[in-house]
Amino acid sequence: MSKLPKVVYFGADAICLPGLQYLHLSAGDICELAGVISQPDRPQGRGKRLQANPVSAYALAQGIPLLQPSKPDAELVDWLQSHDVSVAFVMAYGHFLPRAVREAPTFGMWNFHGSLLPKYRGASPAESAIAEGESETGVCLMRVVKAMDGGAVADYESVSIGPSMTSPELRVSISEAVVPLLERNLKAACLGELITKEQDTAQATYCRKLFKQDGAIDFELSAQAIYDRMRAFTPWPGAYFEHEEVRIKVGSAKVLRSACTSEPGTVLSANQELLVATDEGVIGFAELQRPGGKLLPTSDFLRGYPICQGEMLSGGKSVPLVRKEP
Repeated sequence: MSKLPKVVYFGADAICLPGLQYLHLSAGDICELAGVISQPDRPQGRGKRLQANPVSAYALAQGIPLLQPSKPDAELVDWLQSHDVSVAFVMAYGHFLPRAVREAPTFGMWNFHGSLLPKYRGASPAESAIAEGESETGVCLMRVVKAMDGGAVADYESVSIGPSMTSPELRVSISEAVVPLLERNLKAACLGELITKEQDTAQATYCRKLFKQDGAIDFELSAQAIYDRMRAFTPWPGAYFEHEEVRIKVGSAKVLRSACTSEPGTVLSANQELLVATDEGVIGFAELQRPGGKLLPTSDFLRGYPICQGEMLSGGKSVPLVRKEP
């Protein structure tokens, strides 16, 4: 009986789990899962106790060999080579992978990137696709190279973005889309037979990391753009506006298509919903929360914290998530 090729999986986020589970539970006739490489345990929660990330926790629970180097270094290269690893898969690992690590597996390293490349290279592809109002994104199986998300693409799986879908929901769909990619490509990857196509770099766009201040609502945007950014920023950094120097967090919202000539940020109505003028259209906030309070239906919130028609709300100037240069 011939020896099965060995594969390893690099990852640290829950989005990695469906792909990892497939390699562990469903691919035993194609390859051997030789190990998982993940991030070291980090302090979490109020007690700042060390906790394993979802990928490490799965590997430990299933008895899969687990490595947690502080960074991918020469020791990791030695481990990959000594274990005769044929191919490595990567998703949401969180470290730059140097050339020596990329070349340690016989047939290289392959990344599951959560966009339809060359669009949305970078740190926040799922969130950026929602914020930009896309109706479709996907996952690409691409070779890991030095340039950020610039490797040749072997295959992709499309994912629909519903009009009210939030980032956590989209990330679930993206994670599940990894499985059909593995079903179609695992055998070829283990044999070094994947056929790839180079990306059109002229069409590339890059998305940045998210920051806490991205949650500030910019009423100079259209109501639809505000709503899309709110979906993208669920659960973090969330969405908020300022009222008389009090920061009010916003829960659910909706877009009203009615024409509006009021100055952006003007409160048009404060009843069952808080209706606010934007640069184009009206945005309605159905849930609000003040500092130290609970998220409440707007009608309940306004009984304890009045906001009046005609008042002005402020937020912040939005910073684009996507650019043409890395």
